[in-house]
Amino acid sequence: MAVDHYENFPVASLLLPARLRPAVAAIYAFARSADDLADEGDATPEQRLAALGVYEQGLDAIAQNYLATAPAVPTLFVALEKTVLAYRLPLLPLRDLLSAFRQDVVTTRYPTFADLLDYCRRSANPVGTLMLQLYGAADASNLRDSDAICSALQLINFCQDAAIDWQKGRIYLPQEDLERFGVTAAHLAEARVDAAWCALMRFEVARARAMMLSGAPLAVRLPGRIGWELRLVVQGGLRILDAIEAAGFDVFRQRPVLRAADWCRILWRAVWMRAG
Repeated sequence: MAVDHYENFPVASLLLPARLRPAVAAIYAFARSADDLADEGDATPEQRLAALGVYEQGLDAIAQNYLATAPAVPTLFVALEKTVLAYRLPLLPLRDLLSAFRQDVVTTRYPTFADLLDYCRRSANPVGTLMLQLYGAADASNLRDSDAICSALQLINFCQDAAIDWQKGRIYLPQEDLERFGVTAAHLAEARVDAAWCALMRFEVARARAMMLSGAPLAVRLPGRIGWELRLVVQGGLRILDAIEAAGFDVFRQRPVLRAADWCRILWRAVWMRAG
């Protein structure tokens, strides 16, 4: 399991009930393809924003029940509309995703952690919200813990992919944190792992871990398959943080990923969560 973009979205998971797989696949197709419009290929920023605008029009068509006659809407919206109608899904989480993708096109720095959390609220949290909606478990306490887990996963991704994001011209680590620990863009450009970088990453890892653990009770509270799925997601994220620490915070030369050997520990920890 890689903590990367939407790879934590449980598409076709053996733990996912068969009845929900088409719905999850439809939402995943929307999120993954829209993210690619913002991030992949050689399109100009204007072209990316225009393409994301077409997706926004598709959501408008679903909301106003004219998708069948809407021009130039990607075919994936047919399955998405069926899912939205069948499960009475709110469109706001999908719109929030598009808002975050548009932000990726135009924003390359985040001055404060609050600014970054606002981005996570729209780029990551909607995934958890939609999953809880599909399972009929979207009450206030569940949504609160889900938001913590999803934002933590996004923060873990930022730590894990600091070098990759730099190559794309982006720094997702808050500027206020870089200044606090004396880290500059030169650290990223030169793949410099010194005391300042390690102090920054130790802080970011600790904060992501604390956020993940604050939401982890949701994985124990939810019954059945969704609970097990969530336990594995939580423990996978925590294991990535362990790997970042074990690499001495050198995410430039040893991008932390989960390997086959990690799964025994993840599964054991998931079982322990259930027992505890």
